[in-house]
Amino acid sequence: MKPDSLADAVNLAREIGHVFVATADATAMPHIAAAGRLAPAPNRCVTVTEWFCPGTVANLQQNKHVAIVVWNRDSDTGYQLIGEVQESRDLGILDGYAPALEGRPPLPQVQRQLLIKVERILDFKLAPHSDTED
Repeated sequence: MKPDSLADAVNLAREIGHVFVATADATAMPHIAAAGRLAPAPNRCVTVTEWFCPGTVANLQQNKHVAIVVWNRDSDTGYQLIGEVQESRDLGILDGYAPALEGRPPLPQVQRQLLIKVERILDFKLAPHSDTED
């Protein structure tokens, strides 16, 4: 990993305003979530903060490995951050905020912050590219 690649990925995420977080359960069934905030953290880590759906949370309880995609469609530049969740913190809870959308009984909506140790950084784009580390 180039020393500036992680900072470049965080800056691109800030510029475009979102990232995608890919998880998988213990049987390798994938799930993708969107998140609005990616921030740098010490020791080659990043944080991702969002109101993650129950599928993402369930997957992370079984499998801590994730991929985060930061991609600017207009310039076709981006990064795939491969890593492992080190910690999950609950930041806020809204119980019954949108009962019509939550089903019966309503599940509380929980804002979480994931601390992820980044192990690899790959290019991510539509154009032909290699999956070798940046």
